[in-house]
Amino acid sequence: VQLQASGGGLVQAGGSLRLSCAASGGVFNGNAMQWYRQAPGKQRELVAGITSTGSTNYVDSVKGRFTISTDSAKNTGYLQMSSLKPEDTAVYYCNADLRVRTSSNSWTLTNYWGQGTLVTVSS
Repeated sequence: VQLQASGGGLVQAGGSLRLSCAASGGVFNGNAMQWYRQAPGKQRELVAGITSTGSTNYVDSVKGRFTISTDSAKNTGYLQMSSLKPEDTAVYYCNADLRVRTSSNSWTLTNYWGQGTLVTVSS
């Protein structure tokens, strides 16, 4: 059971990237998930979250530029990032509770982190 983050890379300021977070061995609980980031020398911060009802929230610094979404059919979450700035440079992590079937009529719910994907924005 794991979350696999991908899509990071090097991009110029003003550019765009889309991060993906694929769940395997389990399914997102209610299609809810979060994206965090950690820049060098800084604490990890919550960037965006989406709830089971589809409600989204963003840190002020990315509002209007980033969009979080999930696709239940693909069991994957996304973070679309646009108008990127050098200060967006960080390792981005996805986080979610995954429901894992343990028997024909029972599940466990466990929180997982993706391994992180590096986003570098050059000025």
